[in-house]
Amino acid sequence: MTTQPYNNLTPDLILDAIESIGLQCTGSLFALNSYENRVYQIGIEGSDPLIAKFYRPHRWSNAAILEEHQFAAELVTHEIPVVAPLTLMTDTTLHEYNGFRFALFPRQGGRSLELDNLDHLEWMGRFIGRLHAVGACQPFQHRMRLDVQSYGYQPYQFLLEHHFIPDELKHNYCHAVETALQKIEACFQQAGPIDYIRLHGDCHAGNVLWNQTGPQIVDLDDCLMGPAIQDLWMLISGGTEEERHAQLDHILHGYLEFHDFNPRERHLIEALRTLRMIHYAAWLAKRWEDPAFPLHFPWFNTPRYWQEQLETFKDQVLLLDK
Repeated sequence: MTTQPYNNLTPDLILDAIESIGLQCTGSLFALNSYENRVYQIGIEGSDPLIAKFYRPHRWSNAAILEEHQFAAELVTHEIPVVAPLTLMTDTTLHEYNGFRFALFPRQGGRSLELDNLDHLEWMGRFIGRLHAVGACQPFQHRMRLDVQSYGYQPYQFLLEHHFIPDELKHNYCHAVETALQKIEACFQQAGPIDYIRLHGDCHAGNVLWNQTGPQIVDLDDCLMGPAIQDLWMLISGGTEEERHAQLDHILHGYLEFHDFNPRERHLIEALRTLRMIHYAAWLAKRWEDPAFPLHFPWFNTPRYWQEQLETFKDQVLLLDK
């Protein structure tokens, strides 16, 4: 994988890429907050600005990206508010220019989701229930499957093989992570048969815009196959167990209006949270030679970071036993 994948993505190349599909740029270009991909607001002659997303090279196949786009279009067809890629002057949503793949989206405004607002959470439950009702209709063919291997063992092995764990912490860190992974496997076994459906995959507050019509999804870049609870648990932010239960109950009250929910999946929340921690550490590690990552995540890969990770995994091991 190219360690500095965006070195050649200059402003001139970005504007040339947009004009290569028949649009005329004003020359206005504004970088938006994004680390995995590169995202820009582009001024268009005689029209509203558009959002251009340049995909990280080598991460997804064309088929996987197009499957993301098709999922967004399917949701829009069912009147589920998702910001879907545009076809504009071409017959495809995925474009390529000088080795970079990109897509164009309409610009959308909105404010952040209020995770402490129970009415908002119930509304989000209805919204995700509708999304999952569509997601359950057919499987992805080219996207990831969220399981203990893909989100646990494989990222953990990457951290080990590339020597990210400090030697002085390695024994205790490995013991804690491997114990957690064994307990996660047990959690899935205890939950029994679980349906895997098409999900948003990364449904946290940062990927939701709220406006006068309610919530709108702005990014399906991490859509995958997984259990429904994966799109629900990241919306829970209560400080106490009672608060978290109340928040999930409100989400599910809305969710059940549109889609069934297997209550056994509630027992997977800590397992999925732990998998996300392992996956996130490896996500940062895999991109550490991209200059944007040390700049924006300076706390990563320090002795203090790995010590805190070790203590966190010890705590998660205890929670996985509940």
